Amino acid sequence: MASESMNAQPEARAGVGDAATRSQVFAWGLWDWGSAAFNAVILTFVFSVYLTDAVGDDLPGTISATTWLSWALGIAGLFIAVLAPVSGQRFDARGRRKLSLAALTGLTVVSMAGLYFVEDDYRYLWLGLVLLAIGSVIFELAEVPYNAMMRQVSTPENLGRVSGFGWAMGYFGGIVLLLLCYFGFIVGDGDSRGFLGLSTDGGMNIRMVAVLAAVWFAVFAIPVFLKVPELSTPDVDPGSGKAGFVESYRVLWRDLREMWNVDRRTIWYLIASALFRDGLAGVFTFGAVLAVNVYGISAADVLLFGVAANVISAIGALVAGRFDDRVGPKRVITVSLVSMIVVGAILMAVSGPLMFWIFGLALCLFVGPAQSSARTFLARITPPGREGQMFGLYATTGRSVSFLAPTLFGLFAWLFGADRAGIIGLLVVLGIGLAALSLVRAPEGDRAVTRS
Repeated sequence: MASESMNAQPEARAGVGDAATRSQVFAWGLWDWGSAAFNAVILTFVFSVYLTDAVGDDLPGTISATTWLSWALGIAGLFIAVLAPVSGQRFDARGRRKLSLAALTGLTVVSMAGLYFVEDDYRYLWLGLVLLAIGSVIFELAEVPYNAMMRQVSTPENLGRVSGFGWAMGYFGGIVLLLLCYFGFIVGDGDSRGFLGLSTDGGMNIRMVAVLAAVWFAVFAIPVFLKVPELSTPDVDPGSGKAGFVESYRVLWRDLREMWNVDRRTIWYLIASALFRDGLAGVFTFGAVLAVNVYGISAADVLLFGVAANVISAIGALVAGRFDDRVGPKRVITVSLVSMIVVGAILMAVSGPLMFWIFGLALCLFVGPAQSSARTFLARITPPGREGQMFGLYATTGRSVSFLAPTLFGLFAWLFGADRAGIIGLLVVLGIGLAALSLVRAPEGDRAVTRS
């Protein structure tokens, strides 16, 4: 009963979007569209590759540029894990979600634009690594108030659709920008690349990609600051707004103890979601490696598969958002994880490019729904006014197990002497996450729960 009283606080104080308009939802989703500039272009497909394959290609010493990059991102992950939950708690307590999102987005854009100065020379590798690590920390901290704002632009009846729309916007934004970068700045041979004919001297064409990505993010982030109102200061914990930075950790620890005593479901869900989200991340992380090394897809076609995979995942997130609102996020996540395990098992038994296109895309169809419903589950069980704190913990717990999928992928590939066997590792992580999720009670607000 204590958990029910904790969740029964007046939601108007928490900024739940009973009067949210479609333009506000669209403005909120545009931030996701723009943020793909950092995730897809800077961190995953373009600039990180430039750092390791070009800038650090002739790096002196025995440590490779790829190793330095992994260490830099590992240190960034540590900072994210430490800072995210207390930052989210402070955003909530002070009623400054939008202001915090604006500041963190602006700093991310500045770090992206700074990558223009990373020339194709190993002496610039350190500048690139520092800017990439700083950008990673700030960007993930920005996602905390952004995810927390989801309840400001949705109602309990459409939360799943709004979340799915945001995920889909992120996927589609990444596709459009990657294609612009590829055809405008990268494709071709010789001293000039793309239909813009940019010089490759000093890595100029890739450095201009960083500038485009920064402008892209900045432009598409603006609408959320104009359309979505700032959160009014909640009174769930009046004293927390005056706490200093160090004191905020004491507030966080106190809240976690209270949560454990009142409703342990939130703690268990954070753990379960961290497990299956790591498995979902592993699907995209190792998809390209498997496509080329195991199923015989050419390196040139990997980008096409990546585009198709993002389209399929986006469609899956959009469709699943409606089911999320009808039957609840737990059922959507469960069906998605079970389907991925079945498809992954089939994928292990087949060979050839055609089979990978069929079953690889089938696998991606369920990634978007699981990701989208994972955050709606948390939003539905979070006490009003504490969304930032919970999504900060969401980021922290995700970081705490981010080693699991890569480690098990490598372990099974090593044990069986084949990259294909690494799929077993991913399926094991998804299975553990599914088992953990099965022990977590579904949100009371789910229509599925209400009907049953």
